[in-house]
Amino acid sequence: MPTTSRDPPAPFPARIDYFRRVDLRAALDSLTGLSVGDALAAPFEMHPPLPAGAGFAPPPAPWRWTDDTEMACTLLEGLRRDDRVDQDWLAGAFAQRWSRDRGYGRGARSLLTSIDEGVPWRVAAGALFAGRGSAGNGAAMRVAPLGAFFSGDPDVAARQAALSAEVTHRHPEGVSGAVAVALAAALAAQHTPRESLLRMVLNALPPSDVRDGIGRAARMAEASDPGEVAAEVGNGAHALAQDTVPFALWVAARYLDDYPEALAACVRVGGDTDSMCAIAGGVIAAHTGVGTHGDTVGVPPEWIDSREPLPTWG
Repeated sequence: MPTTSRDPPAPFPARIDYFRRVDLRAALDSLTGLSVGDALAAPFEMHPPLPAGAGFAPPPAPWRWTDDTEMACTLLEGLRRDDRVDQDWLAGAFAQRWSRDRGYGRGARSLLTSIDEGVPWRVAAGALFAGRGSAGNGAAMRVAPLGAFFSGDPDVAARQAALSAEVTHRHPEGVSGAVAVALAAALAAQHTPRESLLRMVLNALPPSDVRDGIGRAARMAEASDPGEVAAEVGNGAHALAQDTVPFALWVAARYLDDYPEALAACVRVGGDTDSMCAIAGGVIAAHTGVGTHGDTVGVPPEWIDSREPLPTWG
């Protein structure tokens, strides 16, 4: 599908006149990469790292996706609907659609139940974790397709990612993680060289623990052992943005032209494998698309066939 240009939808013309170009094709590719990564890695979630030198083989099909994919599908539907993040619509859709058997964390279950029962999302999200808001990796795990959608203007991608995060994650680290992933996906869709990707994300982020972690990952850009990097920046074992996003973006930059190897790297280090594969897979697929093109290896078609179908509203 070609890049599209649309007039801003009423009644918000003054607020979104900077949305000159969106890239739905890149966003759909990113969603494919996110959902396949999520579903492939879900059986390995919170397992210990694989032994040094151990090979990696995908699990038997079918691969069942988790909350990462369910929320990403809703987020992209909202963007296709409005060309922007409508926080009220997004909160309502998240609350109405969440599935109890898709692996939502305790905080997310409490939040979405409260919203569905009529509590305003700003109140419900702000009340989590003793009023500090969530610093979890949930806003980051779902946001790569948004970054690809707004790849024509990474600044817009960053602002819209923050809006999408605030619906569920009011803690600054939760928001920063989402912004970092969206920026990476936007830059990947623009075919930014892998050597520049983390540096450009860093240059656009305000100070945060997420940014500090990405900085440490960037200094290990040429490391050959993913386990060494995960030991330095985290593998998502705490399900926080600051211990998940840095490694996932290191993988995205290190294996920007090799989607299968990127997912293998995430699974090998253990921890929150499905969220790391969702993040890295969504970023990389915005660049590679599906299939092999020269030296670039995108999402294997047979892996898409192994993943269960996406929701009909995805």
